[in-house]
Amino acid sequence: MFDWDDLRIFLAVARSRRIAPAARSLGMDATTIGRRLARLSTALESDLFEISGGERRLTERGEALFRHAEAAESAALAAMETVTGQQRSLSGQVRLSVAEGFGTWILAPGLAAFHARHPGIRLDLITASGFLNPSKREADMAVMLARPQRGHLSVKRLGDYRLHLYASREYLERVGTPQHPDTLKKHTLVGYVPEFIFSPELNYLSEVEPGLEASLRSTSINVQHRIVAEGAGIGVLPDFIGSRDPRLLPLMADRIEIIRSFWLVTHEDLRSLARIAAVAQWLQQRVVTLGVPTPSR
Repeated sequence: MFDWDDLRIFLAVARSRRIAPAARSLGMDATTIGRRLARLSTALESDLFEISGGERRLTERGEALFRHAEAAESAALAAMETVTGQQRSLSGQVRLSVAEGFGTWILAPGLAAFHARHPGIRLDLITASGFLNPSKREADMAVMLARPQRGHLSVKRLGDYRLHLYASREYLERVGTPQHPDTLKKHTLVGYVPEFIFSPELNYLSEVEPGLEASLRSTSINVQHRIVAEGAGIGVLPDFIGSRDPRLLPLMADRIEIIRSFWLVTHEDLRSLARIAAVAQWLQQRVVTLGVPTPSR
């Protein structure tokens, strides 16, 4: 029989794919993590990981154990919440994964009011490139740009948002205002670094006009906004960013409009917890407050 606590360590490594970040999240040293994984592998008489490119990827038997370990983790969490009464308590930690622009422009302005209303909830906003996956317990909740197709998840569409081309008045006075999409190739364009686009929904320029490429690029929408606002070029920005900056003007708004959606994704086992419900309600309020259209489908 193996040590049940080794499953917790196994899950952390399986989710992070590396020992070092798993050790940090667990508050343990890497040597202990490695020793515990080896002990679990020996107890089960199975190789659970294979190392590829510096990452630990699950073997076929590791995948099978991962599914059972997640089920055990969910049962343990549910038991703890029920016994301690935290299902009805507006306290505890909530880890929320969001896109940088959403976190900066929509959530951050409302955090003071949320904390004043729910001081017992410790809210972690994670805005790293790419979304943490609630299905893998990397986060409790995520606001994503596309509806996930698999996983033990509760999914709700928060609403749509719109994006347009924006440029600064200074840039347009210096270079001129494009009147048609096919003239954009003559302008300096601002956009994402293609190989670091973590979601196809962020590939805006190809929708504006086939073949467009940005010459000033960043993985950060906030950096892109600053580049455009300082007069360096034309970029696609969400209206909740671009329309708030008096230095910027929308271009060809009647001809070019991109619509995207926000999806609230929560692990199914956590959906009934009061703190999760409180954060979900706040997210919906923030979207509505800022004039983002509510779901129509």
